[in-house]
Amino acid sequence: MKKIGVLTSGGDSPGMNAAVRAVVRKGIYHGIEVAGVYYGYQGLIEGNIKDLQAGDVGDIIQRGGTKLYSARCDEFRTDEGQWKAIEQMKKKGLEGLVVIGGDGSYRGAMALTKKGFPSIGVPGTIDNDIPGTDYTIGFDTALNTVIEAIDKIRDTATSHERTFIIEVMGRDAGDLALWAGLAGGAETILIPEDPYDIDDMLERLESGRKRGKKHSIIIVAEGVMSGGELAELISDKTNVETRVSVLGHIQRGGTPTGRDRVLGSLFGARAVEVLLEGKGGLAIGMKNHQVVDYDMTTAFEKEHDADMSLYKLSKELSI
Repeated sequence: MKKIGVLTSGGDSPGMNAAVRAVVRKGIYHGIEVAGVYYGYQGLIEGNIKDLQAGDVGDIIQRGGTKLYSARCDEFRTDEGQWKAIEQMKKKGLEGLVVIGGDGSYRGAMALTKKGFPSIGVPGTIDNDIPGTDYTIGFDTALNTVIEAIDKIRDTATSHERTFIIEVMGRDAGDLALWAGLAGGAETILIPEDPYDIDDMLERLESGRKRGKKHSIIIVAEGVMSGGELAELISDKTNVETRVSVLGHIQRGGTPTGRDRVLGSLFGARAVEVLLEGKGGLAIGMKNHQVVDYDMTTAFEKEHDADMSLYKLSKELSI
């Protein structure tokens, strides 16, 4: 293999730039050319592919977002669109591709692999919802952003003796809510992986009030319901006054943490190694603190599992 490409797809996540940098420099270290595909699969179809040198990825490891940009592309979902992409890559001399993104991005990478163009998936999403890996690039940074917000909101909750509802991202996964809620000392955490019981939640709030607790923090994952909907449920059943904070896309941005920079570097470098081994259709991940590669179909054929031991612990500690 003499030349490979790298693209970022789907929602951006802090640490993607570290992964792009690793792919480019690892490739150059091994004597192969690397090209960047701009604007994800849309750029692949349009041939927006440019050769990258080591200096082109300098000074990006500390930046959030993605140097290669990202875009949605419905055309790539079609068989015709995928063949267009392969034709463009062959014109540019590419023989393999590293795709950095979530499960939707992986589906595109697998489609290319099945058509004879080897592609490797690198998990880049703040949701931490890719089966087969313990952590995804961007999760740790987003987690710390949410924790910082919880800490600040608690100051106001304490001052005004109110209950605050904080809605966090995560799609249909509760990892961000769960980890942030536990780290931020939230009194209640609602995640998609566990059916919520509104009565149990209200009983916990009332129990806290009886022992003198005058403020509470409730973390709700967007996959459960919106913060506004939860506020209405509480209002309908109690006279508890609530305030809602929707953190939104602030969770996706910001300088990546050291952990996300290291993960991006490890995953990007391993992706290049796997391509050089002549393999495709694999995803890179981390299991038990070791970098692994595994069949990419695992990422979208299995369901994401939250660590329910953390969920149990959060309830035990928020009495």
